[in-house]
Amino acid sequence: MKHGGRGRRGWKKLHLGVDRSGAIVAHTLTDGNADDVPTGLKLIDAVDGDISSVTGDGAYDTIAIYEAAAARGATVVVPATITLAVSRRKPRASLRDRTIRRVNQVGRRRWKKESGYHRQARMENAFFRYKSIIGDRLRARHSKAQDAEVLIGCNILNRMTELGRPASFAIGP
Repeated sequence: MKHGGRGRRGWKKLHLGVDRSGAIVAHTLTDGNADDVPTGLKLIDAVDGDISSVTGDGAYDTIAIYEAAAARGATVVVPATITLAVSRRKPRASLRDRTIRRVNQVGRRRWKKESGYHRQARMENAFFRYKSIIGDRLRARHSKAQDAEVLIGCNILNRMTELGRPASFAIGP
């Protein structure tokens, strides 16, 4: 080509931290090849205030995630990988080992019910809302502008969630 190529195109990954009400409490935008665990650790650090639990998929089944969550007083609700091997790294892996033992005792399906793993659906719902309302691609070209775009999108979704949440309360005896 006369003036060079079109430039490098690459994927960006949006990582979200969502609280129990569905509000986005932390977010980060990474390159498409970024590892989930260091990004998950950044999300845990980015949350202000208390954290009661950290829920994620099997990619977050690492001792580092368990340690970071324990440092914040949070429990980890992450399905152990299929290998389900109890670690020899005592005491660093004791929380993860407890999860593995429980899965071995009651099975994966029952563990998911007991542990509240279904709450991960709130996270998936946050991504669905982001993609359907804000869009599934970034409009900005430069990384700082992309970060600002994501921040604005998350703030918009939080405001919409806050305005659209019904006030519910128990009636009767």
